[in-house]
Amino acid sequence: MHITTTIDGRSARITPCGDLDFDALPPLRAAAEALPAEVSDLLWDLNHTPFMDVAGLHLLFTPTRLDGPDRRTTVTGLRPQPLRLLLMAADMNPATFDLTRLLPDTPPTDFQQADP
Repeated sequence: MHITTTIDGRSARITPCGDLDFDALPPLRAAAEALPAEVSDLLWDLNHTPFMDVAGLHLLFTPTRLDGPDRRTTVTGLRPQPLRLLLMAADMNPATFDLTRLLPDTPPTDFQQADP
């Protein structure tokens, strides 16, 4: 797996290239933990990640030692299979796998569209 980290002020983008599985999890966690403390916005760019197993859920939903209320984590570039995995996890357990946190344009689970 190749990992690119870009930092711009208080924002960081981590872009993995390859499958996100348990072999990829330690270097990806290390990349996130190596970010400076002043980074408040972390974007996982998954454009080059065609496959993600449960390790991706651990990466995106298990906080690292530097995550907290001062660091916002979002995801972009979800390919079909990783998106299906996230949607399935959120459907099975929406409290644990809250996609509104990762995907800011996702309506809340209790969202109801108004009748036209």
